[in-house]
Amino acid sequence: MQHRVLGKTGYEVSEIGLGCWQLGGDFGPVGDETARQILGKARSLDVNFWDTADVYGGGESESRIGAFKDKTGVFVATKLGRNGDIFPGMTGYTRKNVKESLSRSLKRLGGETLDLAQLHCIPTAVLRDGEIFNIMDDLRSEGLLRHYGASIETIEEGLLCLRHQGIATLQIIFNLFRQDAVTELLPRAQSQNVGIIVRLPLASGLLSGKFRKDTQFTARDHRSYNRDGQAFSVGETFSGLPFEKGVELADELTGLVPQGMPMSQFALRWLLDQPAVSTIIAGVTKPAQLADNVEATKRDPLEPELIEELRDWYERKVRSQVRGRI
Repeated sequence: MQHRVLGKTGYEVSEIGLGCWQLGGDFGPVGDETARQILGKARSLDVNFWDTADVYGGGESESRIGAFKDKTGVFVATKLGRNGDIFPGMTGYTRKNVKESLSRSLKRLGGETLDLAQLHCIPTAVLRDGEIFNIMDDLRSEGLLRHYGASIETIEEGLLCLRHQGIATLQIIFNLFRQDAVTELLPRAQSQNVGIIVRLPLASGLLSGKFRKDTQFTARDHRSYNRDGQAFSVGETFSGLPFEKGVELADELTGLVPQGMPMSQFALRWLLDQPAVSTIIAGVTKPAQLADNVEATKRDPLEPELIEELRDWYERKVRSQVRGRI
């Protein structure tokens, strides 16, 4: 496994990380034993960056990570700001509430200090106001967390976060179906030594190339209940593409994939070829899927001409189909 430095944190993190949303059951049921197997597989593959949040399964994802015995050398990132009990209606971002949220996460995860706490797609107006960053600075000084960052939904939000020196990481939606960060956000982050954590690298599975238009998902799976943005930002599911259109575009993309390379590894390799990217978090529901993701790190970089062709294809065929703010 190759490692990259995660911005100002100084952490040397695996190029492929582990997204732990699924450990809360939001991609369908995941039992305790399967969760342990996934975390165990991550350890055996030296996948040492695990990303979770307090709202994944109402804290179940954090608790499962906390209960896992061997986390030596693992960096765990969690998130705050979407727990309705503490921040009703995405309001109330006071020092008291933020500290309470992080303290609960720390209790579930165990340990004395959080490795990385990320603002979890909180309102743009709160980011623009800026007081939330002062609060995070204070709590870092108190020792509740070592570093903080933000998980954001749009380029604008990312640029707002980069105004604040304390920001160590940005977690962004970035994949072959959402390439806009390449132009300004990634170069700006790189110049400020802010680590980039990529989420939704396979566009909720579309870029696995395995879905058909009649593919069905369970009721608890966000790809069912948030398919058109019914529960939260439409951009968080299938990168904002209508599902059927996403399937069509994925089918079209197969013509650009080098022979013998699975589409999922092709999509991950494209991300790895972006120098500003620190780590890529893809959620898996089976240990074998994680091993397949790691194989992408062993692939040769894509040819520059192919990367340019993919950019042109995105601009011509994909960008206009994305719903919500980019």
